[in-house]
Amino acid sequence: MEADRIAIVTSGAGFAYDADLPLLVDALREAGTTAEAVAWDADPAVWGRYDLAVIRSTWDYAGRVEEFLAWADTAGAATRLWNPPATVRWNSDKHYLRDLAARSVPVVPTRYLEPGETCTEKDFESADGIVVKPVVSASAQDTARYAPGQESLARQHAEALLSRGRGVMVQPYLHRVAEGERALVFFNGVFSHAIRKGPLLTEAGVIDNDRAPHPDVVAYQPSAAELDTARAALAAAPAPQPPLFARVDLALDDLGEPVLMELELIEPDLFLSHDPAAVSRFTRAVTDRLAQDRTG
Repeated sequence: MEADRIAIVTSGAGFAYDADLPLLVDALREAGTTAEAVAWDADPAVWGRYDLAVIRSTWDYAGRVEEFLAWADTAGAATRLWNPPATVRWNSDKHYLRDLAARSVPVVPTRYLEPGETCTEKDFESADGIVVKPVVSASAQDTARYAPGQESLARQHAEALLSRGRGVMVQPYLHRVAEGERALVFFNGVFSHAIRKGPLLTEAGVIDNDRAPHPDVVAYQPSAAELDTARAALAAAPAPQPPLFARVDLALDDLGEPVLMELELIEPDLFLSHDPAAVSRFTRAVTDRLAQDRTG
């Protein structure tokens, strides 16, 4: 029987910086597949050569989102694509948080400003400050927090994004994020491992697109409440089956309860090197899903 041909989908940045990429390719080859890393913007004809394409480190997609979504449709028509095109499209715009909140998932309170709308400094008032970010972004690009008294700066930031046709999110700054953000990783809907990382927006009023996106990462054992919140977010995602991979990013609110910051279903760093069994779990998830597809 011919080995399954698997494309691990990446990008120029992924080839350069994704430390998990060679680990996953090697593990899948050891599991008996023919796996290789392929850039998402390669020749479109390549996707029909594979039995499966697994999106991983397509880390430049946010700056080329329409092109990337068109690619997902093309690749998904040529082969199995995980996560699938409909999931990718839904998850590419952070308006999805509104969908999850409507399904009773505890989400960081979020207001959206749309291109063409006007805003005032009152839109950026909050006791602990606020965070301004575009609805389409990755790695906290074009994102900043603002302290009380910096409402004018926050408004300028939002208006600059809106003037470029970009939707904007305004969220209260959760001061307990100083205790660390949690990232819980799931494969085929089953919890695998978690990490905690240091706060990202450490300086108020500063947009720093060169900051490290995941500072001070350490392995982490999530609480029962954090696992429940993460599972609720996954269950509320509009998909007929659990995603092949997911990262659920949480923080604590003022009462110490976990709230969803983001549900990452496209190209999240899965921190495979922070758990000794994570690579094998992901590999098993891929081979199990292939087997399920064959049996219908």
